[in-house]
Amino acid sequence: MNVIDIINNSDKTVFSFELLPPLKGSGAGTIYRTIESLVDFDPKYINITTHRDEMVFVERPDGTIEKRVVRKRPGTVAIAADIQHRYNIPVVPHILCGGFSKSETEHVLIDLNFMGINNILALRGDGVKTDHVFRPDPDGHANATELVEQVINLRNGKYLEADLKNNAPLDFCIGVAGYPEKHFEAPNLDSDLAYLKQKVDNGADYIVTQMFFDNQLYYDFVNKCRAIGIDVPIIPGIKPINLKNQLTVLPKLFSISLPQELADELAKCKNNDDAKVVGTEWAIQQSKDLVAHNVPSLHIYTYGVADNTRKIIEAVF
Repeated sequence: MNVIDIINNSDKTVFSFELLPPLKGSGAGTIYRTIESLVDFDPKYINITTHRDEMVFVERPDGTIEKRVVRKRPGTVAIAADIQHRYNIPVVPHILCGGFSKSETEHVLIDLNFMGINNILALRGDGVKTDHVFRPDPDGHANATELVEQVINLRNGKYLEADLKNNAPLDFCIGVAGYPEKHFEAPNLDSDLAYLKQKVDNGADYIVTQMFFDNQLYYDFVNKCRAIGIDVPIIPGIKPINLKNQLTVLPKLFSISLPQELADELAKCKNNDDAKVVGTEWAIQQSKDLVAHNVPSLHIYTYGVADNTRKIIEAVF
């Protein structure tokens, strides 16, 4: 079932979560254990992240440096298909601009369609770590607006090859990302919202937000979206803190802020166990408030940690 239909056909907040594919060389056991610890709470869909190739530098025995291209978390399409088949839960693989050409994107979408997967999250993704600005791949998309346009073209049976015959439409439900505290590259929130509206105007069905720790940021974001004509569902993304160093790491990695009260409590923590207790309780209170405000879905970024997600869902639903 399409995510947008799940949301529109529900009279209450639904529960969904996000997983990372296993690291290269690892099995899928951790993924399955995470799902199986949460499946009894009836998750309506599961997002699966995608990761581009990275360049790593390795010193050879002779002292010279070799540059290698690796993908640390391959297998998004395969693990997504297996999850949907194994657990009968709709999956939402992430489709990226960064690291992929338009042709590669089309091939992935065709593969997903063959496997009965009809939900995607369209993202620009990160640039190469050594670059100061995002550079699209040759014949790749520069931003998610262009990516959404390609998916909509496929909805209408328009492939990259203009002379292709018997063009079967690929009917994907498209999610896109929104940033309550603005994307780190945007000069201001109003500018960022204008880009978000372009993605929706191009055909995106719903928005899922970057993590935030102050619900007022989300409510203000929704109001600003509605004021400029963005009328699709806006799903809040919640990240339970489970490590003490996330007090400083999360703001740096994701260009977000932590409320002073939360920062003060985390600063008092002596270890990761203490931080996990604080982070879980904060996420519980956030989630209860969001559900009370009838948000479409409570979407939790698990990062492979399921026990705190379970506590949150037990307390909220």
